[in-house]
Amino acid sequence: MKIKSLPVKFKTGDDDGLEEGQFLVYPSTFTRTPDSYGDVVAPGAFADDIAKRKESGAVLSGLYGHRMDDPHLNVASAIDEGEDDHGWWVKGEFDLDEPTAAKVYRLVKSGRIRELSFAFDVLDEGQVTLEDGTKANELRKLEAFEFSFVPVGANRDTSIVAVKALADEIVADVKAGRAISAKNETTLREAADKIAAAAVDIKNVLAVIDGEGTEGAGKASGHVTVKTEEPAGAKAEEPERAPSARTRLQIALATAEGATL
Repeated sequence: MKIKSLPVKFKTGDDDGLEEGQFLVYPSTFTRTPDSYGDVVAPGAFADDIAKRKESGAVLSGLYGHRMDDPHLNVASAIDEGEDDHGWWVKGEFDLDEPTAAKVYRLVKSGRIRELSFAFDVLDEGQVTLEDGTKANELRKLEAFEFSFVPVGANRDTSIVAVKALADEIVADVKAGRAISAKNETTLREAADKIAAAAVDIKNVLAVIDGEGTEGAGKASGHVTVKTEEPAGAKAEEPERAPSARTRLQIALATAEGATL
């Protein structure tokens, strides 16, 4: 299973002819500009999958952050979907009776969540040369499993979802006898280094929490530095406080997931 993300404009309101809680998005577009994976999506790539769902009455779920394991984060559902010249579109609605879904809806409507991602398998693909001479991998037939609202899209970064997707892609290439691109290998090695460093931070902070108390937090990690501005009129002789163990753990976890605090 692979993941793709796209910054999108969510249509969510009366001005767009939608009812409260409804939205209209394009999880994928047919632009001929390769994405960070070197892929382009061919028109018709979703057609069979959409037809299969409509024929069987299956409903495509809208999740928060690809969390398939938590029913509370299954926050929305597709009420219609299709393809047009621009891409694969989904009209859906949030489960506004559920607090988490209502919260995600407010985040989307206010613009604090601006990206959409979807999980899929590739059923057919092939190499193509685009009009400008660029070579790309064309995705010709896809099976979508869900679409997700995400604060930060899982592209070639160090988020756990992205690293897992990249690792799966490399394993698939090896099994199929395909060459691993230098870019993919470099990205994975850099991600591994950052996650390993963050793991050291997490272990040190947990040691502080488990046995040393917050007094040792200032020396728990050599990777994290926290600076705070002194308010005007503060006593110059007052020693700088070390960040709490909880703060250091939050920073380490954020580093491991490639997030921004």
